[in-house]
Amino acid sequence: MLFWILVAVLTAAVAVILLYPLLRGAKAAENSRAGEAAVYRDQLRELDRDLAGGLITAEEADYARAEIGRRLIAVSAGEPGTPKPARHHRVTEAFVLLILPVLGLCLYMTMGRPGLPSQPLEARLENPGNDVAVLIAKAERHLAENPDDGKGWDVLAPIYVRTMRVNDAEVAYRNAIRLLGPSPIRLDGLAETLIAVSEGVVTEEARQALEQSLTLEPNNPRARFYIALSMEQAGRADEARRAFAALAQQSPADAPWLPLVNEHIAKNGGAAAQPSAPGGPTSEDVAAAENMSAGDRQQMIRGMVESLDAKLSAEPNNFEGWMRLVRSYAVMNDKDRAADALKRGLAAFPPPGEQGRQLLALARELGIATEGMTQ
Repeated sequence: MLFWILVAVLTAAVAVILLYPLLRGAKAAENSRAGEAAVYRDQLRELDRDLAGGLITAEEADYARAEIGRRLIAVSAGEPGTPKPARHHRVTEAFVLLILPVLGLCLYMTMGRPGLPSQPLEARLENPGNDVAVLIAKAERHLAENPDDGKGWDVLAPIYVRTMRVNDAEVAYRNAIRLLGPSPIRLDGLAETLIAVSEGVVTEEARQALEQSLTLEPNNPRARFYIALSMEQAGRADEARRAFAALAQQSPADAPWLPLVNEHIAKNGGAAAQPSAPGGPTSEDVAAAENMSAGDRQQMIRGMVESLDAKLSAEPNNFEGWMRLVRSYAVMNDKDRAADALKRGLAAFPPPGEQGRQLLALARELGIATEGMTQ
């Protein structure tokens, strides 16, 4: 019963708020007309005084009196074309007072759940559904009561990472490792958390966690990437380039981390390596490039890219090849050839298709103009 009383009070309050401007406008218009009528009556009295004083003739007084009288009648009684006070608000007022509350009530009865009881925090924690905040609160309450539940910390740690609570994630990963033992996933997660806390710097503690992860899983690409990144941040460009190149060579052709790895290879003065790719550098090419001068290395890179370009011209039905060619020209800072490669790639894989859209997305990422190529 209390609910419906509150609904009625709120409905009345909303109706008053909506009607107030209309009622105020009608009252203002009425006051304005009363003021105009008073002015015209004063003009008639002043006209009589002017006539008695000989300031105007009787004929002029008749004309003026007729005009003032016409205006006075229009204001006092209304004339055709003059808006009637407040009548044009009647439909709006009826809508606000009757139709709007009835419509809202019908919608609530149809779509609402008036019989649903209120649900306190305790009940929401028992049935969190897809509410991440409630899930976290439930897990935190459980771990406060059971701090030695390693599985709970293991589940909560990546959730903390996704919600950007990196300090809490660090504590959760440490507890999970302490209680359940180290694993590549937990060690990598702890390292990434430490890197996030240090704003992208691979600290010594993070590096130690990554090296421990590699002892458990030697081909762990996540750990290898961050170790190579630590070399780059320490100014050891040659070591970083070799580490990134080795990671690229051992990665699948569709590895999602490969574009980022190639960017770091180029950043450290190397060629963008691709695993098992037609026209791409092999492991022997990479090893040979390490002993070349900068000029010879660039010559070798350009030769490999041009070789890939020629193969794609002969066999254009190679989506991965076009992706590599566009990126290679962009890394070489040859935007004209990159744009030309993009255009030819889109001829083989038109934009309406998924592969065409990926080519356009790559071009935008690399800063290559795509005007006129999206159709």
